[in-house]
Amino acid sequence: MTDRIRRHPLAEQAAEAILARVGAGEWALGHKLPGETTLAVTLGVGRSTVREAIRELAGRGVLESRQGAGVFVQSTQPVEVWPTVMRRAGIAEVIEGRIAIESEAARLAADRRTPADLRAMRSLLRERERAARQAGNEGYVDADTAFHRAVVAAAHNSVLTELFQAFVPRVRGAMLDMLRLAPAHRGRADHEAHAAIVEAIRDRLPEDAATLSRAHLAAMRDRVVGRPAPEARASGRA
Repeated sequence: MTDRIRRHPLAEQAAEAILARVGAGEWALGHKLPGETTLAVTLGVGRSTVREAIRELAGRGVLESRQGAGVFVQSTQPVEVWPTVMRRAGIAEVIEGRIAIESEAARLAADRRTPADLRAMRSLLRERERAARQAGNEGYVDADTAFHRAVVAAAHNSVLTELFQAFVPRVRGAMLDMLRLAPAHRGRADHEAHAAIVEAIRDRLPEDAATLSRAHLAAMRDRVVGRPAPEARASGRA
């Protein structure tokens, strides 16, 4: 396997190439890496770039340089640096804001939705499913936002609608960050969680709609911060 590094900065890309091999199991925990010269040829960079990449990964807790012995794999996952931790916290706070707005909107929508509201939700749910399969992150986030906007609109509460609309730029940025940091589940289970919210609204079940909305968003938040979602366990429906 030969990883050719062509774009700047070389050291960062060399570090990512090494990390990818570690993550793929090519260099297992405790394994000694090839020497600098061999790595330089393999990655298509200079020895100084390899040394810089090794220093970076050592700082992230992945590699350990042992004097006179070589470089060894210390961890298969990097320790998160503080900016990443803070980004995760920021995303979690945005999702908590969504819980406050969207769970109440879903509850009201189950009481107040019109046939036109229901048609809009179903259409946007299908578009969201298509985007989950085919679109890039931005297209997927836009389709997801459009669906949730339709749920809020079905509540027929102008304050909730304005709050959601004002919140959209923060939501969009947070969701794109989330997909970069911890790719969301874009498969059948995620689609079914959204479909269940629509069904509860269709069947005029306000508490079910609110619970499902809260459970879905809480589970998303907890995946980001790396803990189980108590709301999801309690409902058993997320």
